[in-house]
This record gives sequence, structure tokens and C-alpha cells, in this order.
Amino acid sequence: MTIRVLLADDQALLRATFRILIDSDPDMTVVAEATDGQEAIDLTRAHEPDVVLMDIRMPGTDGLTATSGICSRPELAATRVLILTTFENDQNVAKALRAGASGFLGKDVGPDVLLTGIRTVAAGESLLSPTATRALITRFLSTPDNDTPLAPPERLATLTEREREVMSMAAHGRSNTEIADHLVVSPLTVRSHIQRAMTKLHARDRAQLVVIAYQSGLVRPRPQNDA
Repeated sequence: MTIRVLLADDQALLRATFRILIDSDPDMTVVAEATDGQEAIDLTRAHEPDVVLMDIRMPGTDGLTATSGICSRPELAATRVLILTTFENDQNVAKALRAGASGFLGKDVGPDVLLTGIRTVAAGESLLSPTATRALITRFLSTPDNDTPLAPPERLATLTEREREVMSMAAHGRSNTEIADHLVVSPLTVRSHIQRAMTKLHARDRAQLVVIAYQSGLVRPRPQNDA
């Protein structure tokens, strides 16, 4: 099945470069290009792509607002947003996660990494490696956000003790294999626990599950000097 991608970036040269790269892959195609966030929302509604490759910094409606506008629409539940950013410099990454973004890539990544990232997100997985998760949580999710209320702890009441345990370990950046080794179960069992937790908490993907874990207080960010 062909992965349908929408590009949202105000830089024409970058869009052209991404289009050439994506269209060169036999399993992918670019269905539309947007130059700002509002156009990204409108074109996503029109084309219903599998993945939106979203720049954060754009004139007019920015990528954060667009991400929220896309991820909050039930009819676009199957569309995943993959953010293009620089981890170290963009303090808006936390808001993008809260808005429903499924993953992040730096604009300086190589072609293979970009294509793999698009496939990962299109498959319903989060593009949050254990290393990236630890860095993002420590640097960004601990940043207060007065505009977004915390997820109430009672949201976790529907989870089993094992599901909360697995969710907590995932939020600390452990991979399924690492969690499985620690709990002495199979990676498939860990994946099942995560999927059930996502279903019960209405999380779009693993990234949003991590956000809920921190917002609800299930886990707490470590101080930055411990990272």
C-alpha cells in the first residue's frame, strides 16, 4: 500500500527536496504541499494523507496550531503528524507532543532516516527512540504549560497494575525489548500491554501515552542535571 504524504513547510526548496526524495520511493507519494499551518489543515481535510510532514515554524498559522487542528479532528484520526525540528533549540516540542504529534525528526537527517521515519509513523508507531524519549521528557515535557491542563490521575484508574508499570517504563524511554527483559516476559506481551493502555486512555500512539504518563503524575521528569 502506498503511503500518502503531505508536506507542510514554508521553504519551497525544502519542499522540493522532500518531494523528490519521497516520490523516488516506490511505496510513497506526495499528495499535496502546504506553505503554512492553515493550508496544512485544509489540505489534510481534503486529501486525508497517511502522514503530514510538518515544520513547526511557519508564517501565519504555525505548525503547532496546525498539528492540534489536525489531531483533534475525529475524521482525521488515521492521519499521523511527523514534526520536523531541532531537539536542542525548539522549546515547542512539548506542545507538539501534547497536540498529538507522533514523532520528530531533525531537518538535517539523512534520506534513509527520513523515509524510515515516515514508514514508522504511517504504521501507527511513534518515532520516539528510547534516547529521544529521555531527552524530550527531560527537556520539554517538564516545562510548565499553563494553556494545557494536566491529565487527571483518575484517568489511569482503568489500567491494570501491569499496564501502569509498562506505561511507566515506556515513559522513561525504555524500548519494548528492555521492558520485556526487565519483566521477564516477551516483547509481544509488552506490546499488548501498551496497546491496551492506549485504547483505554484514548491515546493516538505511544507518544501521546508518554505525555499522559507525565501529565497524570504516573512518572515525574528527572532534573536536567541528572540527564
